[in-house]
Amino acid sequence: MRIDVNTLPVNEILEDIANSLNAELKNNSGELSIQIPSEFGEGYIRGVSFDSGMGFVTYNCKFSEDVEIHFSLNTVHPLKFIFCSEGKVGHCFQKKDNIHIIDTYQNIVVSSNGYDGHILHFKKDVSTHVSSLEIIRSIFTHRSNYDFKDLDPTLKDLFKDAVSEKQFFYQGNYSIKAADVMEDINTKDYTGFLRNLFLESKVFEMLVIQIAQYEDDENGDNLPQILRKSDIEKVNYVAKRIQGDLSTNLTVETLAKEAGTNVNKLQEGFKYVYNLTVNKYMQHVKLEAAKEMLRLSEKNISEIVTSIGLNNRSYFSKIFKEKYGVSPKYFLKNGKNLKDADAEVHEWD
Repeated sequence: MRIDVNTLPVNEILEDIANSLNAELKNNSGELSIQIPSEFGEGYIRGVSFDSGMGFVTYNCKFSEDVEIHFSLNTVHPLKFIFCSEGKVGHCFQKKDNIHIIDTYQNIVVSSNGYDGHILHFKKDVSTHVSSLEIIRSIFTHRSNYDFKDLDPTLKDLFKDAVSEKQFFYQGNYSIKAADVMEDINTKDYTGFLRNLFLESKVFEMLVIQIAQYEDDENGDNLPQILRKSDIEKVNYVAKRIQGDLSTNLTVETLAKEAGTNVNKLQEGFKYVYNLTVNKYMQHVKLEAAKEMLRLSEKNISEIVTSIGLNNRSYFSKIFKEKYGVSPKYFLKNGKNLKDADAEVHEWD
């Protein structure tokens, strides 16, 4: 199946895709979404545009037949940062036969030449989650970008190439930082105005990660061996294992054994991906969860301490204040005020 996209910006891209699939296009405060009709597969496509010239499209889907999305515009195409966090997707330039496969945890940076377009290839029955940052450079370069000071010279020229004089293609090594951002986008429960602000912040965070990944890859002499996909998957497994079992204090040795690697390799991976040791990452996750429970749950501090696998309330208060600069009681008090205010609003509904 072929889907043709002939417009910009992202909100109009979603309109073209919805028309091709004969699907409803829903609008949630600027975030557009398409539920893929069952005759074509399952999943969704979402997108949002911002005044900065940035846009974001995420494809979280499994098609029941091979699908090609052709981006063919009679104008300059956006600069694209494309990242795949599940499955794989193909990319090629319009009028070119060479298809580049973007594997899980890989990204590409692409810019077409002139008005030449792009094609994304989705294979049938493959669950795929891929995101694309779409940067309209003629708008984006009018921000206060400080002449892209300290940016890699190649990327600096790329951002400034508002009329797309040069074709550019770069395929990166493996990383899960961007996958974490995509998971936040999917799981954080904001709506309306807050959702729009949250998405814009995450789009800029994703751009920072993609640029940092490019610069890390270019400085190849300093790259660790962790960049093999299998090792990145092990780091991701352990991170999810920690997030899913807050009440247990898992040892690094146990986690490494579960993941099928050794302690040194696992520590190296966490240092590269999160700039933290495994134990420091575990502490970070537990404290973040505790902060949310203080704000939003009915649990008291002692119950929260137990739920994150600690048995010393004084120690918890100490490390909490070291991380956030305030005691746990600050979040408990402010969280209660928020809930009381919310209850008062509902009384007047």
